[in-house]
Amino acid sequence: MFEGAPQLESVDSTPPRVTLRNFFNHPFDSAIAAARTCYADHLIAPEEVTDKQRLNIGAATFNSGHHTVFQHATFEFGLENVSRQFVWSFLHAHPFYNSEQQSQRYVRMERAQAYVPPVDLYFNESAKQIFEQAISRAWSYYRELSALLLADTRAILADIWRVGPNSNPKHIQKIERSADKRAIEIARYVLPVAAHTTMVHTISGIVLHRLWRMAAASDAPSETRAVVGAMVAQVSEHDPQFFERFGTEPLEELPELRDASQVTFAGEIFAREFDAKLGGKTSKLVDYSPNAPRVMADSYRAVLGLAESQCSDADAIDRLLNPAKNFYRLETLNVGVHAPQMRALQHGNYTFAKKISHTADSQDQRHRMVPGSRPLLTLADTREPDFITPQLLKENPRAGEVYERAMQDAWSAKNALLDRGVSPEIALYLLPNAKSIRLVETGSLLHLLHKWTMRTCFNAQEEIYAASMDEVAELRRVHPELAKYVGPPCYIRAGITTPICTEGSHFCGIKVWLDFPNVTRRI
Repeated sequence: MFEGAPQLESVDSTPPRVTLRNFFNHPFDSAIAAARTCYADHLIAPEEVTDKQRLNIGAATFNSGHHTVFQHATFEFGLENVSRQFVWSFLHAHPFYNSEQQSQRYVRMERAQAYVPPVDLYFNESAKQIFEQAISRAWSYYRELSALLLADTRAILADIWRVGPNSNPKHIQKIERSADKRAIEIARYVLPVAAHTTMVHTISGIVLHRLWRMAAASDAPSETRAVVGAMVAQVSEHDPQFFERFGTEPLEELPELRDASQVTFAGEIFAREFDAKLGGKTSKLVDYSPNAPRVMADSYRAVLGLAESQCSDADAIDRLLNPAKNFYRLETLNVGVHAPQMRALQHGNYTFAKKISHTADSQDQRHRMVPGSRPLLTLADTREPDFITPQLLKENPRAGEVYERAMQDAWSAKNALLDRGVSPEIALYLLPNAKSIRLVETGSLLHLLHKWTMRTCFNAQEEIYAASMDEVAELRRVHPELAKYVGPPCYIRAGITTPICTEGSHFCGIKVWLDFPNVTRRI
């Protein structure tokens, strides 16, 4: 079934490891003390909390939905050997977290390390063999593509930076390092979503309660229960009251699963319909606030107490978006929600339908203030390969051939497991990073502005860059007066302040600001 596959290696399937790195000393009593402070004549300390208050105030606040008191306690976890499928499908599918995650773009994945479900009633030894062989093949393809693409990335970067054999050795070395990173950035598309990742993950106490309650609400419920269960156990060991007093348990029946269509592989119908609506775009505007410019101008005047006779709509928009007049636009700290006048940009909303790969969406969803409705892949699976192909692979016939074979192998292995009765939850771990994700995403102009500034930079991931360029073009079509000052940091800062590029030593080498948006990205 898998002709021409290279020598397979063993898969490191070390189980997930959870470490509670930092935490509040008295999370439950701190919550009760915060609640008491609302109705006290002084600041209540955790040491002042009594057993009666723990019982009465704890239950009264938690059960009635007054959960902000449980948000003060924060827990910092170290997560190792968790799958990227779990992170994408569950851990980063909501906005209330902070993560620093190992990058597949810039860290070479030397060994085949992946989540392998335990053998049980639905996953026997022969199925496990298919699973592990597919993981191992994916890593072989990853190495092969990394090697095949290196000459291409080296040539492109050398041309951009005008580096030749007689150039400064340090410059040559820098190009070599960058070329290697660009090669593995593309090669990672063949790695499975089962691949291990490591991260620092910080959440509040109430979010941990919610995660435990919603542990089944993803494509990886078994892994989620194990990982989040370990997080809950470690917090409970530190402060048993934080969970034991409320008895939060995972929901077993979810409306998404109960109401899901029973048509086998209906995902292909959905995919065709969605793609037809996109019309070849990466991202397409499907809804927006038609009166956004007028409403934003009204909001700006309201903040400053100005009459329309003193500040026209056009003048208000210019004062909000022109970086020469509004230095908030030059801030790298993203202070928009803290700046009174910038909050006027919250009142215009834009909704996009978009199609990007699993690996690109894993980065896109980090823009938490631009939330999206992402698919449950177990309900939108396709029998035929359904994937994104990066531009470099389209331009290298040999690499493209290897890539196509990797995609076919991944789907063949996934389908083989499904045909054996293995649950989709397990089989879909074999899908590659290249798997197409179709989603609908909405954001206010304030938060989209931050995203578009970051992601129209040439250093942004290829697909997110393409999606952002599509979105800015759509904004230019419906609200050209708003799009005038939208672009990468260098475009916004040029002629106003220095440095023009905020990337420092990571400058892409191209003076994008001279002709944005009519510029061509080569890599």
